[in-house]
Amino acid sequence: MIEEHFAALRTALERNSFATEIRRWGRELAEVLDNGGRLLACGNGGSAAEAQHLTGELVGRFRNERRPLSAIALHADTSAGTAIVNDYGEHELFARQVRAHGRADDVLILLSTSGTSQNVVAAAKAAKDIGVTTWAMTGPAPNPLVAVCDDALAVDAPSTATVQEVHLVLVHALCTALDEALGIPT
Repeated sequence: MIEEHFAALRTALERNSFATEIRRWGRELAEVLDNGGRLLACGNGGSAAEAQHLTGELVGRFRNERRPLSAIALHADTSAGTAIVNDYGEHELFARQVRAHGRADDVLILLSTSGTSQNVVAAAKAAKDIGVTTWAMTGPAPNPLVAVCDDALAVDAPSTATVQEVHLVLVHALCTALDEALGIPT
């Protein structure tokens, strides 16, 4: 079973080459951050962990020293999140935070293995309404999240675990591309 899992991961990485898109995202994100913008990120469960991993790499550092970059994992503010869910419902969890923190020309990265998470799709729609660029990392397309975002990396893999593992590879690749675009040695 473990060997099958490793084989599925290898197949997914070979089948899904996102290098061109990730380099473009890195360049665009570098421009946003250089101009005073920020990155917002969200997801549920394992995707929330990947979103927070990404923001942690940007506020901290990825490989080499650089200035901290403005990046917020929307699920990480538990007091706001629980208040929003209590007062507005779970579908508004991320959308309300996007409306609070997002500004035109910021970037929102949305992670969802299924691409059907209603609170993540609602966040993408809220972001579009206020001029925030939306990028998704999902599992196989088509799905509702891909349909509403400006750009998406849809991982063609049969299992949630494999999709999440490829998302982590994409998170690290985006950090590499961003640092390259900022002129940080990688």
